[in-house]
Amino acid sequence: MTFRISNLLAGYSLCIPLVLCSPAVFAARPMVTDDARVVDPKSCQLESWVKRNRGSMEYWALPGCNVGERLELSFGGAITREERASENTDIAMQAKTLFKPLETNGYGYGLVVGYARHPRLDNNSSMIGNAYAYMPISASFFSDKLILHTNLGALHDKELSRTNMTWGIGSEIPLPHHLELIAETFGDHRSRPYYQAGLRYWIIPDRVQVDTTYGNRLGTQTEERWFSIGLRLLSAPLW
Repeated sequence: MTFRISNLLAGYSLCIPLVLCSPAVFAARPMVTDDARVVDPKSCQLESWVKRNRGSMEYWALPGCNVGERLELSFGGAITREERASENTDIAMQAKTLFKPLETNGYGYGLVVGYARHPRLDNNSSMIGNAYAYMPISASFFSDKLILHTNLGALHDKELSRTNMTWGIGSEIPLPHHLELIAETFGDHRSRPYYQAGLRYWIIPDRVQVDTTYGNRLGTQTEERWFSIGLRLLSAPLW
């Protein structure tokens, strides 16, 4: 299931886990369905991506660090440029902890809480905030040849004064030559679900990864489809 980034995004606008799912869940790029994993203890990562929608472009940067053994904090944001409209900026923060880390041929689960703010397009000073929480559960099969993820949670839409139940089901399948195939479907209880599929490629294993995806809403033609290209950088322990 994102911070003040007007300068940072300029450097990463061709690069880009948590996307805003229904619309505020961050996961390991490029999936919306989150996994029961965090970055290594005392390590950080930068996930950045460009997402092309019909009529708009999103430029995302999401730094995050593991500040303990199992607590990952993320804080970042996005700039969205719409055709015939002003820029809109998203700001979001998230905390993720694991109760049981995912292991080979085992399972893991955790808890994620977060908050996203969306300044109004009319440029007034008020802010719209969405608070969310969900539980990621992951399972490994066939010695990590197939990894499945499920999410179940809720998102409170402050502008509409209502709470949506959110869900996601995703999969990772390793391929030869440092490639991974990903596929997922996700949504909430009020509308038709979305789907997304794509590839990840490790340029430097466990350090530098690129990805690309195609997504759409089930039952639609091209109105809600998107394409994304992303870059994920992971560090060694920093302290």
